[in-house]
Amino acid sequence: MATVARPAESQPFEHLVLDFLAYLEFERGLSRNTLEAYRSDLLQFGRYLAEHGVTAVSATDGDVSGFLTGLAVGNGRPGASPATVHRKTACLRSFFRHLRREGIRDTDPAGRITAPRRGRNLPQVLTRGEVANLIAQPSGTEPSALRDRALLELMYACGLRASEVVGLAVSDVDLDEGLLRARGKGGKERVVPVGRQAVEAARIYLARGRPLLVGVSAETHLFVNFRGGALTRQGLYKIVQRHATTAGLGDRMSPHTLRHTFATHLLAGGCDLRSVQEMLGHADVATTQLYTHLSSERLKDVYFSAHPRATA
Repeated sequence: MATVARPAESQPFEHLVLDFLAYLEFERGLSRNTLEAYRSDLLQFGRYLAEHGVTAVSATDGDVSGFLTGLAVGNGRPGASPATVHRKTACLRSFFRHLRREGIRDTDPAGRITAPRRGRNLPQVLTRGEVANLIAQPSGTEPSALRDRALLELMYACGLRASEVVGLAVSDVDLDEGLLRARGKGGKERVVPVGRQAVEAARIYLARGRPLLVGVSAETHLFVNFRGGALTRQGLYKIVQRHATTAGLGDRMSPHTLRHTFATHLLAGGCDLRSVQEMLGHADVATTQLYTHLSSERLKDVYFSAHPRATA
């Protein structure tokens, strides 16, 4: 005797969830962690629907919006973070799209729901004094000290990514002209000015440090390790972290911190946004605009700590 398909309206919510998760796992290839997060989100939504006498098939956009709003405001409990609400919104959108695709629903009640914008953490930025202290840590005339000082100077002078620093060739740096050629994401090249102190540190490293590290090797990379081979990203991270620790910066510091600091200090000093975008190698100026917020925050900090009537 043939089995008669159960009407979607009468299927338990859990069955709809399991079918959706199976689709995500076998057709979309989502990870176990993502599947478990979606399962938890949907079961929470299912409890909300049950409390309001609604099914997944009859739910309206008002039901979806009410659930998400309740999460955000907390209803007597601490509200969920914007990131959490954003994730649950994405989950419900995907779930209802699946129900519609399977012919279980004619409409998508989550299609027009707008998720809250996720907060974006502002990156750490050093003060000018902290930068000077950091760069002063590799002192002395040992080849490694000359390398580390030149490395830190160039990272701050040019706003380089870690991958761009370790990818530099000797021929990429024109110290006479004060210019550096960096290869960014997607192999895109850009030319960045190099300041006087970074030029001087690089000259000393190339004259007195690098030859001793390279020896008879034909290595063409600018920055090399103790064996004369190209410095790796892992090696770069260790160098930066070591000097950050001795400078008292600790966990606040990573190679990318100097890139953030470069951009923020330029904007605070009056450099225009488009020029900073070009020097950072950002495809979209909106990415660069993040640093205008950092500059504003620093100005506010200075204002409220210095103005006699700011906090009175």
